[in-house]
This record gives sequence, C-alpha cells and structure tokens, in this order.
Amino acid sequence: MKKFTLNRIRNEIIIALHEVVEPVVGVNIVDLGLIYNVQIRECCIIVRMTMTKSACALQTSISTEVKAVIQRRLPEITEVCVELVWDPPWHPEKMSERAKRQLGWFGR
Repeated sequence: MKKFTLNRIRNEIIIALHEVVEPVVGVNIVDLGLIYNVQIRECCIIVRMTMTKSACALQTSISTEVKAVIQRRLPEITEVCVELVWDPPWHPEKMSERAKRQLGWFGR
C-alpha cells in the first residue's frame, strides 16, 4: 500500500477506536491508553492492546467491538485481529490528559 493510504487507514482506525468505551470506567480505549500498536498488513489489521486488569471480564466484548468499529468505518478491511498483551502492564499514567480530566484525576 502507498504511504499516504497507510496514513489514512491508520487515522481512520484510531478515529474508530475512540468509539469503543471501556464500560466500567466510561472512557474510550484510546484515551485510556489501552491501544499499544496498530499494524496494517495487506491481508489484515492487527490491533495490539491491553485491558486495565488481566482478569477483565469484558475482554471478549471489547475485542469484538474493536473489530466491529474498524470494519464499520473501513468496510474494505476484511480481517481485524485483536491481540491482547499484558506486557507492559497497563497503568493509569498511560491515560491521556483528556481521560484524566474526564475521571477527575487532572493534576495528579
């Protein structure tokens, strides 16, 4: 794929991922810092992400929603793989300033 096309696709994916809200916290997964990497390959998109806790009961539903929002925004993408990783572990410092403000943690 051409570089400008890859940048467009990556931007569209990040926009789509902002729609996925971690239901317990109520903040989108991008601002929470749960997205570690997005790889764009010829055959698929691979999203490397984590959860706030390794025992998160919502892993399956969040992963399913990640796939759905990407495919809705980019219907030409036929395969999305979500790879859950635990290293490095998630920490509140990974949150964006917007997420911290939303949770009332601004200035901490």
